[in-house]
Amino acid sequence: MSKGMASSYPHTRCQWTPLMVGTLVKGKNIIIATGSDVKSLPGIIIDEEKIVSSTGALALQQIPKKLVVIGAGYIGLEMGSVWARLGSEVTFVEFAPDIVPSMDGEVRKQFQRTLEKQKMKFMLKTKVVGVDTSGNGVKLTVEPASGGDQTTLEADVVLVSAGRTPFTAGLGLDRIGVETDKGGRILVNERFATNVSSVYAIGDVIPGPMLAHKAEEDGVASVEFIAGKHGHVDYDKVPGVVYTHPEVASVGKTEEQVKALGVEYRVGKFPFLANSRAKAIDDAEGLVKIIAEKETDKILGVHIMAPNAGELIREAVLTLAYDATSEDISRVCHAHPTMSEALKEAAMATHDKPIHI
Repeated sequence: MSKGMASSYPHTRCQWTPLMVGTLVKGKNIIIATGSDVKSLPGIIIDEEKIVSSTGALALQQIPKKLVVIGAGYIGLEMGSVWARLGSEVTFVEFAPDIVPSMDGEVRKQFQRTLEKQKMKFMLKTKVVGVDTSGNGVKLTVEPASGGDQTTLEADVVLVSAGRTPFTAGLGLDRIGVETDKGGRILVNERFATNVSSVYAIGDVIPGPMLAHKAEEDGVASVEFIAGKHGHVDYDKVPGVVYTHPEVASVGKTEEQVKALGVEYRVGKFPFLANSRAKAIDDAEGLVKIIAEKETDKILGVHIMAPNAGELIREAVLTLAYDATSEDISRVCHAHPTMSEALKEAAMATHDKPIHI
């Protein structure tokens, strides 16, 4: 079932409306995979011209001189950074005290400083209380999240990026009794089965990180379960990537999460300023940070800020999948000169000390 194309009926049947009008499709099992939609904000109407979603931000006909992004999460930063590199003056308005709240705090601070060097501006702990689109551009009235004096921001385009919401409205789930939570997410068990027999759900419509690769793994696992085989997805080992420049990629726990668990740990870090490949390509902003349990040296989390962090994180994902240690990484030969050597050096710094710093 894909977005906006189906309504649910009893006995696991679907009536597809836009593309196959009047055709009744029957199946032994149904997997709901309708994805997610842009989360709206009260009083802000997205017209995809002056006020746009991430979809509209990809279809702008000209480069806006001034762009205001409401929300400083993954998608907002990615879209904002694209237009900043194309010449827009970009300002992020974020209600929370930090950008990307789920990111490791130390890495997040360095990441924000890097984006600020690229002339992006951040207004944190700030909320939008008014929008005026009557003129040529957009005027936003903002104030501190805790209340206070109001100020006005002017922009050619405003991008609303305050998160996403499961696309389950209009599917008729209530008509067959499929249970959802208050946020509209479909409740499933460990086999991705809903409370209705033969109806399954995966991806953004169920709890868990809203990531395409997570949804893909959900899909494979659910089909394996349906086929009577064993499916497996470990949400604690799903990598997340912010596709800016530099990128930020992570897997596992942040240092803040490890502290909250009361686990004794060690941290190893290695800057790309000391990596020969990064220096050779003149793109050495960033670092690798590894968090490992003190007693066992088992890696608990890896966080990378680098031009190709999304590619480098795969080694860390494999490491966590096999419960490996920082010493395991440090004893594996890494090609020289490559960015991946920074991961080995950070692993060496975790259990002992790096060589090239």
